[in-house]
Parts: sequence; structure tokens; C-alpha cells
Amino acid sequence: MTIRRRSSIVAGVLWILSALVHLSTEAVTAAAFTGYSYATNYISDLGIPEVGEYQGRAIDSPLHLVMNVGFVVQGALYLAAVCVVVRACATRERRMLVALAIVYAIGISLVGIVHGSQASDDNGSAIFHVLGAGMAIISGNVVAIAVGIGVARERPRSPYALASIALGAIGLSGLAMLQIDAGTTTIDLLPDGVWERIAVYAVTAWQLMTGTVLLTRKTDGSEARLALTRDRVTSAHR
Repeated sequence: MTIRRRSSIVAGVLWILSALVHLSTEAVTAAAFTGYSYATNYISDLGIPEVGEYQGRAIDSPLHLVMNVGFVVQGALYLAAVCVVVRACATRERRMLVALAIVYAIGISLVGIVHGSQASDDNGSAIFHVLGAGMAIISGNVVAIAVGIGVARERPRSPYALASIALGAIGLSGLAMLQIDAGTTTIDLLPDGVWERIAVYAVTAWQLMTGTVLLTRKTDGSEARLALTRDRVTSAHR
């Protein structure tokens, strides 16, 4: 997969911005949330507009709108980054990555639009919040693994490919452990907030890593020749 320099820069910036939007909105919202714990609270607790108690956790997030807007914005940036970078992919790979990115963007937007709260439980909409979270976490980590495998086919010893696959695997493992740990009283290895953040931050870390790699990569002669060849072929068919 050969990506032109301009596309690399645009996609790199978009992925880094997506990650920074998540981290910054989470930090700002958490700072205004009295007693918020990165270990025991879920990330989406920051987006709950109601004040009270939910599943045993005290909820009071005065900047909930910041977090919810952050969810939607980061999803849009993530999708935009994928749409830019997939132009260098084969048709089958392109369709798969775009489909996964759409799932991610829709999922993370659902997290911001439908809150995981007592009110949502009461009106039956909480299922969409849970569905959205699952969509975002699973698709985001699967993209990391898929991209890592794709790069490894061309460069088997690529540190980026290995790190990409590892991050995706760690993220999916974190999600699995969250379900196991939260669903039973016999296993209590880590607080729910830690498992959730392992699953989510794996995607965030992958975005930062991939964005940095794309921004710092060098355009070699072979890429320039390939781009020129493509332009000539395109012109010949007009």
C-alpha cells in the first residue's frame, strides 16, 4: 500500500486530532466531575446529563455536553482519516476499512447521543448506548489489527505492523475482560474503568501512533514513480 505524501499528512493530522479530541474532552470533563475516578468510573459517565446515582456510581458531570460533543467529533475525524488513506488500498481492503470506520463513527456517536444512565434504562434506550460502545471498541481495534496485518504482508518485520496488531489485540482483550470481570462476582482483577480504558485507549494509542508514522514518513523515489505512472495511466484512459 503506497500512500502519497499529501494524503499521509492529511490522514495523520486527522487521526491525531481524533485522539486528542477524546483525551482532552475526557480530561476537561473529568476535572469538573467531583469525585470522578479513571479507575472505577466509565468514560461515558462523563456524558450523563442527570445528577444522581447510576449502578452504584455517583453521577454529577456539569460539562457532559463537552464529552458528548467530543464523542461525535472524534468519530467524524476518525472516519475522515480512513477515507483519505484508503485511496491507496486495493478495492477489497478499501471497502473493509471504510465499512469498519463507518461502524466506529456511528458507534461512538451513539455513545454521545444516547447516554448510559438511569433515565436511559427507564425508557429502554440504554441498549443503543451499549451497542454503540461495542461497535466503536470492536471496530476500532479490528482496524488496528487489519492495518497491521496489511503492512506485515509487505514488510514482515515492520515494528509498526507488530505494534498495530498488538494494540488491537490488547484492546479486544480489555473488552473481553471487562465483560467477564463485570459479569461475575467470582472474578475481580481490575476495576471496570481500567478494563474499559484498556479497550478504548488501545484505539486512541493506535491513532496517535499511526498519525505520527504518517506525518514523519519519507517519500522515496519508488513512491514518486508509482504516483507518476498512475497519473499517466489515468491520462491515457481519458
